[in-house]
Amino acid sequence: MQEERLAELLERYHSGESNAATSRELECVFSIKGIEVRQMVNRLRRKGIPIASSGSGYFYAATEQEVRATIAHLTRRISGIAAAIAGLNRSLEQFDTAQTRLPLEGGDAVE
Repeated sequence: MQEERLAELLERYHSGESNAATSRELECVFSIKGIEVRQMVNRLRRKGIPIASSGSGYFYAATEQEVRATIAHLTRRISGIAAAIAGLNRSLEQFDTAQTRLPLEGGDAVE
């Protein structure tokens, strides 16, 4: 499967942050789109494979610190997404949810 090939490639040729591979490079090697690279990386991480990332790209973590830095980055992203959700929930207040709604079929016919 391509996931295993990705893990092997990163472990063999892209170990440590200084050897990171960009998403674009991985897209070309595997003939896939960026979203597919991210999905494969996510699945590998869920299996406990230490695929780390930084602004330089993806790499097989060579140290505990590289894993911890990736965890910190992902945690910040979660916080940002949670803040966006909270803001969107607050924005719902501007919509009048108590307004009268007409029936979907038949207009306002009385039975």
